[in-house]
Amino acid sequence: MKILIIATLLAILSSLAAAGLLMLRRRPEDDGGQRGRQMARALAWRIGLSIALFLAVLGAWALGWIHPTGLPVTH
Repeated sequence: MKILIIATLLAILSSLAAAGLLMLRRRPEDDGGQRGRQMARALAWRIGLSIALFLAVLGAWALGWIHPTGLPVTH
């Protein structure tokens, strides 16, 4: 599960970096809007991967594959 989480986080960061590079690479009038579509696609991938990671962690917790290790609850 740790490998899946790390791989997904790296994919999220690479998608964010790709969108950032697209934003900084050229001026908007050079490509007729193509850069904006590519940047939006990269950001959409980032959002999709983030949601998938959240659902995977939630599912792993529900199946008992991972356990929370937070602070103990005292009453």
